[in-house]
Amino acid sequence: MPYTRKLNVLIIGSGGAGLTLALKLAEQHIPVAVLSKFALTSSSTYYAQGGISAVFDAEDSIESHIEDTLNAGAGLCKPDIVRLTVTQGKNSIEWLRAHGVVFTEEENASGETQLHLNREGGHSHRRVVHSDDATGKAVSLSLIERAQQHLNIELLDHYNVVELITEPTSNGKRIIGVYVLDSQENKVKTLAAKIVVLATGGANMAYVYSTNPHSSTGDGIALAWRAGCRISNMEFMQFHPTCLYHPEARTFLISEALRGEGGKLVLKDGSSFMEKFDARGELAPRDIVARAIDHEMKKRGIDCVYLDISHKPADFIREHFPTIYQQCLVYGIDITQQPIPIVPAAHYTCGGVVTDDHARTDISHLYAVGEVACTGLHGANRMASNSLLECLVFADRACTDILQILPTITSLPNIPDWDDSQVIDSNEEVVVAHNWNELRHFMWDYVGIVRTDKRLNRALSRVELLKKEIGEYYSHFRVTSDLLELRNLVIVAELIIRCAQQRKESRGLHYTLDYPETDQSSSPQDTILTPIR
Repeated sequence: MPYTRKLNVLIIGSGGAGLTLALKLAEQHIPVAVLSKFALTSSSTYYAQGGISAVFDAEDSIESHIEDTLNAGAGLCKPDIVRLTVTQGKNSIEWLRAHGVVFTEEENASGETQLHLNREGGHSHRRVVHSDDATGKAVSLSLIERAQQHLNIELLDHYNVVELITEPTSNGKRIIGVYVLDSQENKVKTLAAKIVVLATGGANMAYVYSTNPHSSTGDGIALAWRAGCRISNMEFMQFHPTCLYHPEARTFLISEALRGEGGKLVLKDGSSFMEKFDARGELAPRDIVARAIDHEMKKRGIDCVYLDISHKPADFIREHFPTIYQQCLVYGIDITQQPIPIVPAAHYTCGGVVTDDHARTDISHLYAVGEVACTGLHGANRMASNSLLECLVFADRACTDILQILPTITSLPNIPDWDDSQVIDSNEEVVVAHNWNELRHFMWDYVGIVRTDKRLNRALSRVELLKKEIGEYYSHFRVTSDLLELRNLVIVAELIIRCAQQRKESRGLHYTLDYPETDQSSSPQDTILTPIR
């Protein structure tokens, strides 16, 4: 039986960006459907530990936050976007508090209660609002609860988007819906929509070591690319310096806030090394810290380095970092007594789908918010805790635009149903698993923290072979969630490699031994890839 539904607004993704936008639209009496690939809590937002940057300290200022962000972005941030985002920091925090998010507080010298502010790498002041060391979880659960209660929001979990559906217009294309795999019924369904929003997160599962959940497979970036959107700055993949190194904990992040509270990066013998690389030491931006750790590991032939905060009082550690403390105990590590073994891991996609200051993409009525988008805020390196802020601000910007555009969309064309009459069920699922592992390993080896032209060329050759094999598999067998993710991930891997090949310098998160210096020209350029139309 055909299954076609017509919707006003369809949001793909249930993280901070998607649910913020859903709630803001619903509060304006707009019916919204939100798709989640897995459970509603499978987003990267849920796993975010650090916090949200905003200016609350009397000694801090908007101008200082802007300057820090521009410095971290290594010359590629768009100043107007940075200012737009930073100036909305306090309002964004207050909106979350009004929607049930409880942030950590403290008493000031006058005995009054105020927000406790952490300091993280790249920040010159304490300005990271947080909920202990599990801020993302607090934000995610509060927004999910509010969304579940709202009559104008329909939440659909275990829906994986197969393809965006567009139609030609006089000046390009417009979005008219999506094909989605209902993973529980194992059927591809058709959802027509006047507005579609990509809020699908990043692409960090392209690497074998990642701090993100399994859902971070670059789906929105690949969907937008295939539909005809430009993609920008994919070479700037942020590797978080401190991921717990343990065979059973490959994706557990050790928050940057530990370093903000005095944690030291050390070798096995206890000797520190960050002072050799940057005067800011452990509080240098993430690209510098990650490269320093990578250098020490390769130079010495070691598997990890260590993050030590055991010199702080045990009660202080347990109070400020309860999640990290408890999780490390699970693996036999008492962080009040022992250093934490850590390695860098893929953490954040600074590039993505090109958008304007209202989250609009190149395709009419298609928006992108959050990590999937390239707004110009992060430039060549995202500063810590600016990501959730971007989600909140651009969800609000998209809401404003959608409220204006939606009344002008009067009808949707009929969309043909998904045709799977020429394909069969696969009896070779092992191929998907093998290709998945191969892709993530050669991306780690050849397109990781330190790159060369030779490594990038090798990676591209491997990607081209995998693309062909995956394309043949996709054309012969019914789609599964694993196959859709692999198909998207290989496209994203190619975009990362091609962007890296185009940048003939080292800047921010992109470091190449063939061009170790930064181009000092007065107007550095974004790397933009345009699909063949």
